[in-house]
Amino acid sequence: MIYAGNAIQVEMHDHQLAKLTFDLKHQSVNKLNAATLSELQQAIAAIAGASGVKGLMLISDKSTFIVGADITEFLHFFGIEEQDLIDANMKVNETFSALEDLPMPTVSLINGLALGGGFEVCLSTDYRIMTADAKVGLPEVKLGIFPGWGGTVRLPRLIGLDNAIEWICGANEKKSAAALKDGAVDAVVASDQLLEAGVHLLNQCIAGDLDYQTKRAAKIAKLPLAPLEQMMAFETSKGFVAGKAGPHYPSPLTAIKTMQKHAGMTRDKALAVEAKGFAKMAQTPVAANLVGIFLADQYLKRTVKALAPKATKVEQAAVLGAGIMGGGIAYQSAYKGIPIVMKDIAESAIQLGLDEATGILEKRVSRGQMKPAQMAKVLNNIRPTLNYADVANVDLVVEAVVENPMVKGIVLAEIEDQVKDSAVITSNTSTISINLLAKSLKDPTRFCGMHFFNPVHKMPLVEVIRGSQTTDETIATTVAYANAMGKKPIVVNDCPGFFVNRVLFPYFGGFGILLEQGIDFIRVDKLMERFGWPMGPAYLLDVVGIDTAHHAQAVMAEGFPERMAGQGEAAIDLMFKEQRFGQKNKLGFYAYEKDKKGRLQKQVDKSLVEKLAGLCANPVELIDEKIIDHLMIPLCLEVARCLEEGIVATPAEADLALVYGIGFPPFLGGALKYMDTIGLQAFCDKADALAAAVSPLYLVPTQMREMAAQGETFYGKLQPAH
Repeated sequence: MIYAGNAIQVEMHDHQLAKLTFDLKHQSVNKLNAATLSELQQAIAAIAGASGVKGLMLISDKSTFIVGADITEFLHFFGIEEQDLIDANMKVNETFSALEDLPMPTVSLINGLALGGGFEVCLSTDYRIMTADAKVGLPEVKLGIFPGWGGTVRLPRLIGLDNAIEWICGANEKKSAAALKDGAVDAVVASDQLLEAGVHLLNQCIAGDLDYQTKRAAKIAKLPLAPLEQMMAFETSKGFVAGKAGPHYPSPLTAIKTMQKHAGMTRDKALAVEAKGFAKMAQTPVAANLVGIFLADQYLKRTVKALAPKATKVEQAAVLGAGIMGGGIAYQSAYKGIPIVMKDIAESAIQLGLDEATGILEKRVSRGQMKPAQMAKVLNNIRPTLNYADVANVDLVVEAVVENPMVKGIVLAEIEDQVKDSAVITSNTSTISINLLAKSLKDPTRFCGMHFFNPVHKMPLVEVIRGSQTTDETIATTVAYANAMGKKPIVVNDCPGFFVNRVLFPYFGGFGILLEQGIDFIRVDKLMERFGWPMGPAYLLDVVGIDTAHHAQAVMAEGFPERMAGQGEAAIDLMFKEQRFGQKNKLGFYAYEKDKKGRLQKQVDKSLVEKLAGLCANPVELIDEKIIDHLMIPLCLEVARCLEEGIVATPAEADLALVYGIGFPPFLGGALKYMDTIGLQAFCDKADALAAAVSPLYLVPTQMREMAAQGETFYGKLQPAH
C-alpha cells in the first residue's frame, strides 16, 4: 500500500502500475470535500516518492467516479475575503498540477458521473477512458460560478476553444459518445472492461507506442490560436452567450472573458487568472442564491428518501379523466416506466389524452431524444379504458376530472368502491379543499391531493397535499410515486389554494390593482420579464387561463376575505365576462396566432387596452420600482404567512416550490431569500406604506414583523444543508 486514507487508497495494481482509488467512506458517492482534497495531495506526493511506479490509474470504487465538489462546504466562501478564496483555489490547483506533472503516464477511468471538480481531476491526467453509460461535464455556471480548478484552462487546450465554451457555458452533462467525439475522452468501453483498458493504455505509453508527454505538453501550453482567430472566436461567443444567459446570470459570460484573458498564458499563470475570476463570481449574490436553490433541492431529496420506508411501491397507477391534463399525467408515468390506466367516460376524451401523450413523444422522436421503438414502449404503458373494472388492481389513482367539487366528489366515491383497499386515492386539484373532498370517501386516511402543474411533462413541481385525516403512509406512497415520475414532490397542508396558488394569487391581485390605477399591462409584463420572471403577469394569466384564474380568485377571496376579497378583481371579471380566456381560445390579454411551427405567438389587442383603461377613473404615475413592489410584496408576504401557519414546512421547500412551480427567478433564491436579501425591516416598511395607502393585500404577518424587529432572517439557522 502506497497510501491509505478515508477517501483515497493507492496501491500497486501489478509490478509497474499503481491504482489510486476514490472511495469516500460512509458516503454513497465520492465528493471532493476538504478532507478528500487534502488526501489527494498526500497521495500524489506518496506516488511521486514511490519507487517502481511507471504508470498511474485513477478509479472509483463506487457506482460513480466523483460527482463534484462538496457544495455544503462551499457556503463559507460567501463570507471570506476574495484573496483567501483565490488562495484556496490555488492550493487545489497545486494538487491537480502535481498530478499532471507526475513523471509517468496517467489515466482516469470514469464510471457513472464525473462532474465539476470531479471532471477537472480527470482533465489533469494524460488520458481519460469512460464507460458507455458514464457522463462527464462542467455544470458550475448553473450555480452562478464557473470551473475554478483548471477547467477553463485545460478543457479549451484539449478539445478546442469553441467546444470548450459550449461545454462550460452550456453546463450540460455529456454522454460518452459526445465526449469522445469532442476529444474530451480518449476511449469508451464497457463497464467490465474499464480497468483492463486502463492497463492496456498505460502499457502502450510505457512501451513508447503512445506519446503521452506531447499530449501533456499541449495542456500546459498557451492556447494554439492566432490572435485574429482568438478575437473572432471570443467576441462571437460573448455576444451569443450574453444574449442567451441574460443580464441576471453573469457567470457564463465571465467564464468566456476569463478564458480570453488567459488564452495567451501557460498553465500556471492561466490558473491564477482563472482563480481570480472564479473568486469574483463565487462572492456574488447570484451565486449565493443559486447555491441555496441547489442545497434546497438536495434537502428535498433527503426528505423524499426519509419517507421511503413508509411508502408502498406503485407498480401500476390510474388517472381518472383523460383530456390534456390526464394525458400529460399518463405520459409522465408511462415514460418513467410505471404502467398507467387512463379512464374516462367518453371516447373523445380518451382520444384527446392519447393524442396529448403521442404528441409529446413524437416531438422527442423528431428531436432525436428517443427512438420510435422506445415511443411505442411508452405508449404500450398507457392502457385507455371506459370501464372501472380495469382499475381494480392499481396501487394509486390520480383523479383529474373537471375542477368542480361536486363532480370530483362523485368520482372519488365511485373509485373508492372499485379499487383495492390498499390503493392510495389522490386528487389533482389546484384549489378545492382536500378536507372537503375527503368527505366523499369512506376511508379518508388513504386520500390526499396530488397537484400537477401544466404542462405536466415540463413543470417539475408536484404539490402533495395532506388532509387532516391523511396517514403518513399515504403521503409517503404519493411522494414516492411523484419522485418515480421524475417530479419534485413537496408536501403541504390543506388550505384554500394550498401553497403555490395561494401565494400566486396575491401577485395577480397586485397586478389587478396596478390595472385599476391605469398602469399599462404591456409595460408591466416587459418590466417583470426584465426583473427575471419567465413571463409577465398578463401573459402568465393567459397561459393559466382567465376562466381558471377567475374561479381560483373566487376561492381565494372566500378563504381569505380580509386580504383578498375585492383586491384587483375588476380586470379578471372583465376578461371573464368577455370570454377572453387566454391561450385556450386565443384571446386573453393578448390575441394569439400560430406561427409556421404551430406555436402560439402573442399580439397586442388595442381594443382591450381601451377597455382596461375604463377601469381607472384617476390614473397614477408609478416608477418601475413601485410597480415591482406592487407585485412582489403581496406574494412574498403570503409565503411568509404560509410558513408561519405551517402550510409549508421549511423556507427551503417554500422557495424551491416557487422556483419549480411558477418560475420565480432562481437568481433571487426564492421569495424568503429575496426578503432576507432586502432585509425584513426594510421589506416591512415597504409593505406598510402600501397597506396604508393601497390595499390590505400588503399587511405584514405578525411573526414576520416580530422577526424584523429582532433583526432575524428566514434562513438564519435554517440552511437546508443542515
